[in-house]
Amino acid sequence: MLEAMNLVVIMDDEHNKKMLGHAGHPQVKTPHLDRLAAAGTVFSNAYSSSPICVPARAAFATGRHVHETGCWDNAIAYSGQPRSWAHVLRDAGHQVTSIGKLHYASGEVDGGFSEQIIPMHIEAGVGDLYGLIRDPLPTRHQSADLARRIGPGESSYTRYDRDITAKTVQWLKAEGRARRDKPWVLFTSFIAPHSPLIAPPEYFALYPPASVSLSTKKPARYHPWIQAWNDCYGFDGYFESDEQRRIAVASYYGLCTFLDANVGHILKALEDTGLNQRTRVVFLSDHGDNLGSRALWGKSTMYEESAGVPMMMAGPGIAAGRRVATPVSHVDAYPTVLQAVGAQGADAPGLRGQSLFDIAAAPDDAQRHVLSEYHAAGSLSAAYMLRQGRHKYIHYTGFEPELFDLQADPEEMNDLAPLAQSAPLREHFQTLLHSICDPQATDARAKADQAQLIARHGGPEAILQRGGSSYTPIPGEAVQLMPGH
Repeated sequence: MLEAMNLVVIMDDEHNKKMLGHAGHPQVKTPHLDRLAAAGTVFSNAYSSSPICVPARAAFATGRHVHETGCWDNAIAYSGQPRSWAHVLRDAGHQVTSIGKLHYASGEVDGGFSEQIIPMHIEAGVGDLYGLIRDPLPTRHQSADLARRIGPGESSYTRYDRDITAKTVQWLKAEGRARRDKPWVLFTSFIAPHSPLIAPPEYFALYPPASVSLSTKKPARYHPWIQAWNDCYGFDGYFESDEQRRIAVASYYGLCTFLDANVGHILKALEDTGLNQRTRVVFLSDHGDNLGSRALWGKSTMYEESAGVPMMMAGPGIAAGRRVATPVSHVDAYPTVLQAVGAQGADAPGLRGQSLFDIAAAPDDAQRHVLSEYHAAGSLSAAYMLRQGRHKYIHYTGFEPELFDLQADPEEMNDLAPLAQSAPLREHFQTLLHSICDPQATDARAKADQAQLIARHGGPEAILQRGGSSYTPIPGEAVQLMPGH
């Protein structure tokens, strides 16, 4: 039986799971995360519940899928219901602290934490209204910012991450002197390597742009759903040259190493205080980043670069050097956190996940499946992803699906869905998806909720006139909107 003890959960933002030293990347330097991985267990097939911030974080908090939380996009954020694992633990007498990005509806929301330290919530209390408009899809002119703000330097995000690190270390040092009746949970949530792709100079210098290879992976034609999404965002079209793209990728690499250094400070604080003897660490991301693969950037797709996430855990009682192939996702975090501190008896009915501790202790399960779904900016219709065994199935509502054999085709360049011999496998995944939710009815429900919110803000034209922002501002920073036309 797992001994109850403290838990530190570290989440970063938009981290492509391939961009880690221990994942085999030939350039990206992540020595502290590599050390954590070597000392613990890595989940090699971990997925975001939705490849965009707000829905993913709501699923992570509640242990429920996006179609159950109703947090469809970056304008419909978690508002305290259904109850989170933080609510359960706080009510059971545990200290539960968050430091950094939460992306809930507002600071007035009771997300269950005993305290929120420098929390980031959705912009201006309304979030990405621009992303609500899906019929017809607008052109997101603010996407140009991705190509324009690149290279060495500091941004409000890197400064915020430094502050998050400092406050986390400070909290741990104070906690190291404290004695509590029950184990505590600390949730530290960073921004890096999320854009803007501006890396602190000392980290950018590690990756000369000329040494960076650009992805050559691009299909002969995009799936129509992907084509529409890409036409809406148009990230790649704003780059003027491959040289500029290399600077952007080098900056992302630098931000990964910057993030790793911040994690290193936290791990050192645990060691310096002796807390590492009675504290476990879980590290994961909210979603990935396409980072130029298929000439796509940002998140929002169900391809591995975007929907996949890094996920690992280490500490007392966790097997070292273990690699778990069983698919897992954000909804598994809820039972994991409760079990870590000895509160699993407080599980809420209807949870979709399973404790990562139990999954790691069992043989790899080729039958287990996980779901990701997307109803947000740039999507003509809902997209759903199911991963089971060696296969990934992507259901685009109103379009033909995609099907990949990730063992034979890890780069997802060979869509098996159109092949006659794939019919039984397609039918299997369609039946599996319908056993979880009705994809068409869920798509309609999301669009109806979004239409109500659009109307509440004056209609599509008023939102387009208002414009949109590239990034959520840090606490105390003003929202900067770019015109929608």
